[in-house]
Amino acid sequence: MLKKLRFISAFLLLCSIAGLLQAAPLKMATTTSTQNSGLLDILLPAFQKDTGIEVQVIAVGTGKALKMGRDGDVDVVMVHAVAAEEKFVAEGYGTDRVQFMYNDFVIVGPKSDPAGIKGEKSVTAAMAKILEKQAKFVSRGDDSGTHKKEKSLWKAANLTPSGSWYIEAGQGMGKVLQMASELDGYSLTDRGTWLAYKGKVDLELLNAGDEKLSNPYGIIAVSKAKHPDTNYTAAKQMIDWVSGQPAQQLIKNYRLHGEPLFIPLLLK
Repeated sequence: MLKKLRFISAFLLLCSIAGLLQAAPLKMATTTSTQNSGLLDILLPAFQKDTGIEVQVIAVGTGKALKMGRDGDVDVVMVHAVAAEEKFVAEGYGTDRVQFMYNDFVIVGPKSDPAGIKGEKSVTAAMAKILEKQAKFVSRGDDSGTHKKEKSLWKAANLTPSGSWYIEAGQGMGKVLQMASELDGYSLTDRGTWLAYKGKVDLELLNAGDEKLSNPYGIIAVSKAKHPDTNYTAAKQMIDWVSGQPAQQLIKNYRLHGEPLFIPLLLK
């Protein structure tokens, strides 16, 4: 009888330990756009319900998120800068990268549109008009995915923005939109954050649709080879989960003002 009790106690202890290990929180660095858009408020509770894994979110720019991954401060990153993501993986810091959704970037600005960019089909032509007029432009200025995209667009237009009209905020997308609204300025933003903030700021969507404005999102597990203590098991579970049909359907169904914020890439 005593042996049986000891066996049961040992078994319960092992189950308890296994439960604790399964429930270990997952640390995720992600962009301010996934948080500001409200998407994480939809995805993360569903993920925890399905897996029992709590996600601790650190919302920063893509550059900072990838640095946190390089330093082993998080287990998984969810970002939107393809070249930087590919470099992160190629250097051995990330594994199991999956592109799972996309939206696009847009240029928003004052309704008066002093640079006259509304209706302009080419985003680089629109940015050239902003520079020519030296109309106020509020940049993220934080090495985020949006900032990287903005810099690539100036480069594609063979332009270098500088001067008092060009304001580098060093802030997340939501705060940048608020600044642009207060200053009657333009800004480049992801569509998801724009839809979340359009009723809170005095701005208008003025330029969209150019293929250069495509904005895919990737999720990457931090390499266990580089950082043995990383919670790779939970990171891989999250990658598989957001790639699965239920999560892809949640992404498809998430709308604000009747418009989709993100488009799933893996929905069958």
